[in-house]
Amino acid sequence: MSGGWQRDGYEAVIGLEIHVQLDTASKMFCACPNRFGDEPNTNVCMVCLAHPGALPVANAEAVRQSARVGLALGCRIPAASEFSRKQYFYPDSPKAYQISQYDQPLCAEGSFHVPGEGAFTVRITRAHLEEDAAKMIHAGGDAGRIQGSAGSVVDFNRAGTPLLEIVTEPDLRSPEQARRFLTLLRATVVAIGASDCDMEKGSLRADANVSIRPIGSAGYGTKTELKNMNSVRFLARGIEAELERQLGLVLAGEEVRQETLHFDPATGGLTSLRSKEEAHDYRYFPEPDLLPVTQDPDDLAALAGQLPELPVARFARLTGAGLPEATALLLATEVELAAYYDELAGRVGDAKVAANWVMGELQAHLNAAGIAADASPVTPARLAGLVGLVVDGTINQTSAKEVFQALVEDPAADAAGVVEARGLAQVGDADELGAIVDGVLADHPEEVAAFKGGREQVIGFLVGQCMKASGGRADAKALQALLRERLSA
Repeated sequence: MSGGWQRDGYEAVIGLEIHVQLDTASKMFCACPNRFGDEPNTNVCMVCLAHPGALPVANAEAVRQSARVGLALGCRIPAASEFSRKQYFYPDSPKAYQISQYDQPLCAEGSFHVPGEGAFTVRITRAHLEEDAAKMIHAGGDAGRIQGSAGSVVDFNRAGTPLLEIVTEPDLRSPEQARRFLTLLRATVVAIGASDCDMEKGSLRADANVSIRPIGSAGYGTKTELKNMNSVRFLARGIEAELERQLGLVLAGEEVRQETLHFDPATGGLTSLRSKEEAHDYRYFPEPDLLPVTQDPDDLAALAGQLPELPVARFARLTGAGLPEATALLLATEVELAAYYDELAGRVGDAKVAANWVMGELQAHLNAAGIAADASPVTPARLAGLVGLVVDGTINQTSAKEVFQALVEDPAADAAGVVEARGLAQVGDADELGAIVDGVLADHPEEVAAFKGGREQVIGFLVGQCMKASGGRADAKALQALLRERLSA
């Protein structure tokens, strides 16, 4: 795999565990609302609070969405899967166990291709469905961490939220590959509507299993786990820091201990949370209160046929249309921007022209305003009107920037109206352009002499002066052609 992390004879071995909160109306095993941001401990019931005798009922929509994600990730969906009890005690687990899946997950082995320069494929071990834990809030400490906090409270609104855990094989070989993989996987889940994958809200969280080994070795070194990375950028930074830490230990003749670590983005430091558990520590056994989940092949085929265009397929389509890989990859992973681009390209009839506007003026506007493409006042229809004026020569690129800004500031304006009201129509009349050129040549005899003496780069200065004289409304190409004609006479 290209683009791997290698230092002093060692290489990186990285696997990810990604937790996706599914976007369902109710929780995984009860009818409580699955909603973010409500008052603490208001979306709770006897089931998700683990009152004695309360029995779980599996959420059929969560099962359906999990299967859709599995199909999008290239996983095999077994005919039957079952829930298991994962035994552990922590204040965020009211039952003192978690209903999860173990040896019979809903989504089995698969593979996920990451295209572009240095393309690679990551094997998916499994994607299993479980319930999320409650949210622990630590007060009085540093950055909300339990270490050094004065006390903790628990919000059980999140307890029981449908959670799909996607586990990869240790196929990633650098922090950058981990970043690219998680970015594309997140875009895939968002594209099919299974989750908003908002890492700030915690609807997507990622753990990284990190180790190093001698380059060319088939075995694995001792792995550590970076827990609950809440941004793709922090994930890459945390992995980089842990790889350097492990390398330092190995080169100093010390052992790497299997443990769970926390990465602090503010300091770049790593702290140990606990020793890393093994599967047998959880004492899994089949959940006695839930029946196995069965999948009908015809239903799965229908789900697969209903999937929208996925980011990997969109990347192939856009590169096939002649877009640069970097542009195609951004449009493949940014769902709202991709939808905006597709509508604009359909309206203007030119994939490359549409991409230039989306990646240029539109992106700058979105970044400055801090909004997504679907929230921009400059809709694809309004921008298409502006692009049409540029393509047919009514205005030049300089005037187009002014018109675009006018569309941002006035949602009721249209490009043609702005051009007419501000007199921005391009100067194209031969006599008018000729008069401008003649005036500039008369005012700059030294530059004229320099051009005739062989300094052709002077033409750029003269074009600039002509544009200035025209108020920026002239056709620069036409000006240059006319200047050369006059200067060669």
